[in-house]
Amino acid sequence: MIKIFTPKLWKEYSLIDCGDFEKLEQFGSYTLRRPEPQAVWKKGLGEQDWQKKADLVFKASSSHKGEWVTKPGFKEPWNISYYLPDAELKFKLHLTAFKHVGIFPEQAENWEYIFKTINGFKADVRLPKILNLFAYTGGASLAAKAAGADVTHVDSVKQVINWANDNQNLSKLKDIRWVVEDAMKFAEREAKRGNLYNGIILDPPAYGIGANGERWKLEEMIDKLLKVLSNILHPEHRFLVLNSYSLGFSSLIVKNLLESNFKNIKNLEIGELVLPAKSGLDLPLGVIGRFQ
Repeated sequence: MIKIFTPKLWKEYSLIDCGDFEKLEQFGSYTLRRPEPQAVWKKGLGEQDWQKKADLVFKASSSHKGEWVTKPGFKEPWNISYYLPDAELKFKLHLTAFKHVGIFPEQAENWEYIFKTINGFKADVRLPKILNLFAYTGGASLAAKAAGADVTHVDSVKQVINWANDNQNLSKLKDIRWVVEDAMKFAEREAKRGNLYNGIILDPPAYGIGANGERWKLEEMIDKLLKVLSNILHPEHRFLVLNSYSLGFSSLIVKNLLESNFKNIKNLEIGELVLPAKSGLDLPLGVIGRFQ
Protein backbone atom coordinates (compact mmCIF):
# COMPACT_ATOMS: atom_id res chain seq x y z
CA MET A 1 0.00 0.00 0.00
CA ILE A 2 1.27 3.47 -0.92
CA LYS A 3 1.66 5.76 2.10
CA ILE A 4 1.70 9.52 2.47
CA PHE A 5 4.55 10.83 4.62
CA THR A 6 4.50 14.35 6.09
CA PRO A 7 6.95 15.83 8.63
CA LYS A 8 5.26 16.44 11.97
CA LEU A 9 7.71 18.48 14.02
CA TRP A 10 8.25 21.68 12.02
CA LYS A 11 7.84 24.87 14.06
CA GLU A 12 9.82 27.35 11.95
CA TYR A 13 8.77 26.28 8.45
CA SER A 14 5.39 26.14 6.74
CA LEU A 15 4.05 25.80 3.22
CA ILE A 16 1.52 28.59 2.80
CA ASP A 17 0.21 27.85 -0.69
CA CYS A 18 1.18 26.16 -3.96
CA GLY A 19 -0.04 26.08 -7.54
CA ASP A 20 0.55 27.41 -11.05
CA PHE A 21 4.07 25.89 -10.85
CA GLU A 22 5.02 27.93 -7.76
CA LYS A 23 5.13 27.57 -3.99
CA LEU A 24 4.92 30.12 -1.18
CA GLU A 25 6.83 29.12 1.96
CA GLN A 26 7.72 30.53 5.37
CA PHE A 27 11.34 29.86 6.38
CA GLY A 28 11.75 31.37 9.83
CA SER A 29 11.79 35.15 9.43
CA TYR A 30 11.15 35.23 5.68
CA THR A 31 8.50 34.16 3.17
CA LEU A 32 9.79 32.83 -0.16
CA ARG A 33 8.10 32.59 -3.54
CA ARG A 34 9.82 30.23 -5.97
CA PRO A 35 9.13 27.78 -8.82
CA GLU A 36 7.75 24.29 -8.14
CA PRO A 37 7.34 21.96 -11.16
CA GLN A 38 5.07 19.56 -9.26
CA ALA A 39 2.41 22.24 -8.53
CA VAL A 40 0.43 21.88 -11.77
CA TRP A 41 -2.94 22.98 -10.31
CA LYS A 42 -4.35 26.44 -9.57
CA LYS A 43 -3.22 28.37 -6.49
CA GLY A 44 -5.42 28.30 -3.41
CA LEU A 45 -4.78 31.98 -2.60
CA GLY A 46 -5.07 35.00 -4.88
CA GLU A 47 -2.19 36.83 -6.52
CA GLN A 48 -2.56 39.79 -4.17
CA ASP A 49 -2.03 37.52 -1.17
CA TRP A 50 1.11 36.07 -2.73
CA GLN A 51 2.54 39.50 -3.53
CA LYS A 52 1.76 40.82 -0.07
CA LYS A 53 3.29 37.88 1.77
CA ALA A 54 6.46 37.23 -0.28
CA ASP A 55 9.71 38.76 1.06
CA LEU A 56 11.92 36.96 -1.47
CA VAL A 57 10.91 36.12 -5.04
CA PHE A 58 12.90 33.90 -7.41
CA LYS A 59 12.87 35.05 -11.04
CA ALA A 60 13.96 32.29 -13.41
CA SER A 61 16.28 33.21 -16.28
CA SER A 62 16.58 29.64 -17.61
CA SER A 63 15.31 26.17 -16.76
CA HIS A 64 17.89 25.83 -13.99
CA LYS A 65 19.03 29.30 -12.91
CA GLY A 66 17.74 32.71 -11.99
CA GLU A 67 18.02 35.48 -9.44
CA TRP A 68 16.24 36.55 -6.28
CA VAL A 69 14.35 39.80 -5.81
CA THR A 70 14.33 40.77 -2.14
CA LYS A 71 12.44 43.27 -0.04
CA PRO A 72 14.38 46.01 1.81
CA GLY A 73 15.94 44.87 5.07
CA PHE A 74 16.65 41.30 4.03
CA LYS A 75 19.87 39.88 5.48
CA GLU A 76 21.54 36.57 4.77
CA PRO A 77 22.44 34.03 5.84
CA TRP A 78 19.68 33.33 8.31
CA ASN A 79 19.05 30.27 10.47
CA ILE A 80 16.19 27.87 10.97
CA SER A 81 15.79 25.08 13.54
CA TYR A 82 14.13 21.67 13.50
CA TYR A 83 13.37 20.04 16.83
CA LEU A 84 13.71 16.28 17.27
CA PRO A 85 13.12 14.69 20.69
CA ASP A 86 15.99 15.98 22.86
CA ALA A 87 17.81 17.44 19.85
CA GLU A 88 17.80 20.73 17.94
CA LEU A 89 19.05 20.68 14.36
CA LYS A 90 20.05 24.12 13.09
CA PHE A 91 20.53 25.09 9.46
CA LYS A 92 22.16 28.07 7.79
CA LEU A 93 20.08 29.32 4.87
CA HIS A 94 21.08 31.55 2.01
CA LEU A 95 19.83 32.21 -1.51
CA THR A 96 21.34 30.36 -4.47
CA ALA A 97 21.09 30.87 -8.22
CA PHE A 98 19.37 27.46 -8.45
CA LYS A 99 16.31 28.60 -6.40
CA HIS A 100 17.35 26.51 -3.36
CA VAL A 101 18.16 27.85 0.10
CA GLY A 102 20.04 24.90 1.64
CA ILE A 103 17.25 22.77 3.04
CA PHE A 104 14.45 20.54 1.70
CA PRO A 105 11.74 20.77 4.40
CA GLU A 106 9.88 17.61 3.30
CA GLN A 107 12.98 15.56 4.19
CA ALA A 108 12.28 16.19 7.88
CA GLU A 109 10.00 13.15 7.74
CA ASN A 110 13.09 11.05 6.98
CA TRP A 111 15.10 12.78 9.71
CA GLU A 112 12.46 11.66 12.21
CA TYR A 113 12.60 8.10 10.86
CA ILE A 114 16.42 8.02 10.97
CA PHE A 115 16.59 9.43 14.50
CA LYS A 116 14.01 6.98 15.83
CA THR A 117 15.49 3.96 14.04
CA ILE A 118 19.04 4.58 15.28
CA ASN A 119 17.80 5.00 18.84
CA GLY A 120 16.05 1.65 18.45
CA PHE A 121 19.36 0.01 17.49
CA LYS A 122 21.18 1.01 20.65
CA ALA A 123 20.26 -2.07 22.66
CA ASP A 124 22.08 -4.23 20.09
CA VAL A 125 24.57 -1.92 18.36
CA ARG A 126 26.80 0.26 20.51
CA LEU A 127 27.78 2.71 17.76
CA PRO A 128 25.66 2.34 14.59
CA LYS A 129 27.52 3.23 11.38
CA ILE A 130 25.55 5.39 8.96
CA LEU A 131 26.37 6.32 5.35
CA ASN A 132 24.66 9.33 3.76
CA LEU A 133 25.16 9.58 -0.02
CA PHE A 134 24.30 12.63 -2.16
CA ALA A 135 24.13 14.17 1.28
CA TYR A 136 23.84 17.88 0.39
CA THR A 137 23.82 20.21 3.43
CA GLY A 138 23.42 17.35 5.85
CA GLY A 139 19.94 17.23 7.37
CA ALA A 140 19.95 13.43 7.50
CA SER A 141 23.56 13.40 8.69
CA LEU A 142 22.70 15.73 11.57
CA ALA A 143 19.72 13.59 12.57
CA ALA A 144 21.88 10.46 12.59
CA LYS A 145 24.67 12.14 14.57
CA ALA A 146 22.15 13.58 17.06
CA ALA A 147 20.96 10.01 17.65
CA GLY A 148 24.51 8.98 18.54
CA ALA A 149 25.65 7.31 15.31
CA ASP A 150 29.04 7.23 13.57
CA VAL A 151 28.20 9.17 10.39
CA THR A 152 29.92 9.33 7.00
CA HIS A 153 28.62 12.13 4.77
CA VAL A 154 29.41 11.94 1.03
CA ASP A 155 28.81 14.64 -1.58
CA SER A 156 30.69 15.57 -4.73
CA VAL A 157 30.58 19.35 -4.15
CA LYS A 158 33.10 20.77 -1.67
CA GLN A 159 31.13 23.98 -1.09
CA VAL A 160 28.11 21.91 -0.06
CA ILE A 161 30.28 19.89 2.35
CA ASN A 162 31.48 23.16 3.90
CA TRP A 163 27.85 24.26 4.26
CA ALA A 164 26.99 20.96 5.95
CA ASN A 165 29.89 21.47 8.36
CA ASP A 166 28.52 24.90 9.24
CA ASN A 167 25.19 23.22 10.04
CA GLN A 168 26.98 20.68 12.23
CA ASN A 169 28.62 23.48 14.21
CA LEU A 170 25.34 25.40 14.54
CA SER A 171 23.68 22.22 15.84
CA LYS A 172 26.46 21.76 18.42
CA LEU A 173 27.39 18.37 17.00
CA LYS A 174 30.80 17.06 15.97
CA ASP A 175 32.82 14.31 14.31
CA ILE A 176 30.77 13.70 11.15
CA ARG A 177 33.19 12.30 8.57
CA TRP A 178 33.12 14.50 5.45
CA VAL A 179 33.96 12.92 2.08
CA VAL A 180 34.09 14.88 -1.19
CA GLU A 181 33.68 12.13 -3.77
CA ASP A 182 31.42 10.55 -6.35
CA ALA A 183 28.83 8.37 -4.55
CA MET A 184 29.29 5.34 -6.80
CA LYS A 185 33.07 5.34 -6.49
CA PHE A 186 32.92 5.66 -2.71
CA ALA A 187 30.39 2.82 -2.40
CA GLU A 188 32.46 0.54 -4.65
CA ARG A 189 35.59 1.20 -2.60
CA GLU A 190 33.77 0.48 0.66
CA ALA A 191 32.50 -2.82 -0.79
CA LYS A 192 36.05 -3.84 -1.74
CA ARG A 193 37.21 -3.03 1.79
CA GLY A 194 34.42 -5.11 3.29
CA ASN A 195 33.03 -2.21 5.33
CA LEU A 196 29.46 -2.53 6.59
CA TYR A 197 26.93 0.12 7.58
CA ASN A 198 23.86 -0.19 9.77
CA GLY A 199 22.09 2.54 7.86
CA ILE A 200 22.33 3.92 4.33
CA ILE A 201 20.56 7.09 3.21
CA LEU A 202 20.52 8.28 -0.38
CA ASP A 203 18.75 11.14 -2.12
CA PRO A 204 20.14 10.96 -5.67
CA PRO A 205 19.48 13.70 -8.23
CA ALA A 206 17.98 12.99 -11.63
CA TYR A 207 21.24 14.24 -13.16
CA GLY A 208 24.58 15.09 -11.62
CA ILE A 209 28.34 15.45 -12.06
CA GLY A 210 30.80 13.89 -9.61
CA ALA A 211 33.87 15.42 -7.99
CA ASN A 212 36.04 14.42 -10.96
CA GLY A 213 33.51 14.90 -13.74
CA GLU A 214 31.72 11.55 -13.32
CA ARG A 215 28.31 11.57 -14.98
CA TRP A 216 25.23 10.48 -13.05
CA LYS A 217 21.86 9.72 -14.65
CA LEU A 218 19.32 8.31 -12.23
CA GLU A 219 17.47 5.80 -14.39
CA GLU A 220 20.71 4.42 -15.84
CA MET A 221 22.72 4.08 -12.62
CA ILE A 222 20.46 3.68 -9.60
CA ASP A 223 20.05 -0.09 -9.97
CA LYS A 224 23.82 -0.57 -10.17
CA LEU A 225 24.38 1.64 -7.12
CA LEU A 226 21.79 -0.24 -5.06
CA LYS A 227 23.44 -3.54 -5.97
CA VAL A 228 26.76 -2.22 -4.65
CA LEU A 229 25.06 -0.91 -1.51
CA SER A 230 23.50 -4.31 -0.85
CA ASN A 231 27.05 -5.54 -0.18
CA ILE A 232 27.81 -2.93 2.47
CA LEU A 233 24.49 -2.82 4.34
CA HIS A 234 24.60 -4.88 7.54
CA PRO A 235 22.55 -8.11 7.19
CA GLU A 236 20.75 -7.73 10.54
CA HIS A 237 20.67 -4.40 12.37
CA ARG A 238 20.03 -2.14 9.40
CA PHE A 239 17.88 0.40 7.61
CA LEU A 240 17.88 2.08 4.22
CA VAL A 241 16.18 5.23 2.96
CA LEU A 242 15.91 5.94 -0.77
CA ASN A 243 14.39 9.22 -1.90
CA SER A 244 13.64 10.14 -5.52
CA TYR A 245 12.47 13.55 -6.67
CA SER A 246 12.58 12.55 -10.35
CA LEU A 247 9.21 13.23 -11.99
CA GLY A 248 9.59 9.99 -13.97
CA PHE A 249 9.97 7.68 -10.97
CA SER A 250 6.82 6.09 -9.58
CA SER A 251 6.44 4.42 -6.20
CA LEU A 252 6.32 1.03 -7.92
CA ILE A 253 9.72 1.65 -9.55
CA VAL A 254 11.23 2.40 -6.14
CA LYS A 255 9.58 -0.71 -4.64
CA ASN A 256 10.94 -2.95 -7.41
CA LEU A 257 14.44 -1.47 -7.11
CA LEU A 258 14.61 -2.20 -3.39
CA GLU A 259 13.07 -5.66 -3.50
CA SER A 260 15.29 -6.80 -6.38
CA ASN A 261 18.53 -5.68 -4.72
CA PHE A 262 18.05 -6.42 -1.01
CA LYS A 263 17.22 -9.81 0.48
CA ASN A 264 14.96 -10.46 3.45
CA ILE A 265 13.50 -6.97 3.54
CA LYS A 266 11.27 -6.29 6.52
CA ASN A 267 9.06 -3.32 7.33
CA LEU A 268 9.20 -1.98 3.77
CA GLU A 269 7.42 1.36 3.37
CA ILE A 270 6.76 2.93 -0.02
CA GLY A 271 5.07 6.27 -0.49
CA GLU A 272 5.23 9.96 -1.26
CA LEU A 273 6.73 12.80 0.72
CA VAL A 274 4.06 15.49 1.00
CA LEU A 275 3.93 18.97 2.47
CA PRO A 276 0.41 20.16 3.40
CA ALA A 277 -0.22 23.83 2.62
CA LYS A 278 -2.13 26.16 4.92
CA SER A 279 -4.39 26.89 1.94
CA GLY A 280 -5.61 23.29 2.04
CA LEU A 281 -3.60 21.90 -0.88
CA ASP A 282 -1.06 19.07 -0.59
CA LEU A 283 2.26 19.28 -2.44
CA PRO A 284 3.98 15.96 -3.37
CA LEU A 285 7.76 16.24 -3.29
CA GLY A 286 9.22 12.87 -4.13
CA VAL A 287 8.77 9.13 -3.80
CA ILE A 288 10.50 7.32 -0.94
CA GLY A 289 11.20 3.72 -0.14
CA ARG A 290 12.63 2.64 3.21
CA PHE A 291 12.99 -0.47 5.34
CA GLN A 292 14.47 -1.56 8.63
